[in-house]
Amino acid sequence: IAAAASAPHAGEEGPRYPGICRARPVDASVPSPMAHGRSRVALRFRVEPGEVCFDDLLQGRCCFDPAEETGDFVARRKDGAAAYQLAVVVDDAAMVITHVVRGGDLLASTARQLLLYRALSLPEPRFLHVPLMLGADGERLAKRHGAVSLGELRARGVPAERVVGWLAATCGLADPDEVVSARDLVPRFSVGLLPRASTVVTDDLLLRLAA
Repeated sequence: IAAAASAPHAGEEGPRYPGICRARPVDASVPSPMAHGRSRVALRFRVEPGEVCFDDLLQGRCCFDPAEETGDFVARRKDGAAAYQLAVVVDDAAMVITHVVRGGDLLASTARQLLLYRALSLPEPRFLHVPLMLGADGERLAKRHGAVSLGELRARGVPAERVVGWLAATCGLADPDEVVSARDLVPRFSVGLLPRASTVVTDDLLLRLAA
């Protein structure tokens, strides 16, 4: 259940919706799609043509055209549950979230979420999309890459400060091979130092940490 409701990553949302049922009326006299405990249809948010632009705190000015990229997107799934885009907007607004910091693979989702914020007259948060850690194949780093895990590094006696130091170096917050604690990085932190491009993590690099 949790996996089904998780955030859609780049390239995981399927082809653009062709609008086959776009003109289908929503008639209150028609029995609920949830009749007998089952939903027959999903409800989509109607997307009009045009770019949606916003200023990301790291990536700068970003513009997307949801009508061209995804078309009308699902707001309520066939099982009756709120789809990710709607759920995250309502949830963040309910918690009075002012800043959203997340992975760059969700950058394009921001345009659709802004459409929902505006349609619901909800205050829009500021967004900051950080680059991803990628495997040698260019995909998001995951267990399938067979990469050395943090648990394995710990078991090999690698100090946490060495791993933190390497991560900090990829963000421009430390010198290469510098051993540093997370606490030490607090006064150094600056959004302006963060890279915009993703970092490719190779097995050689992880093995060097464990050496």
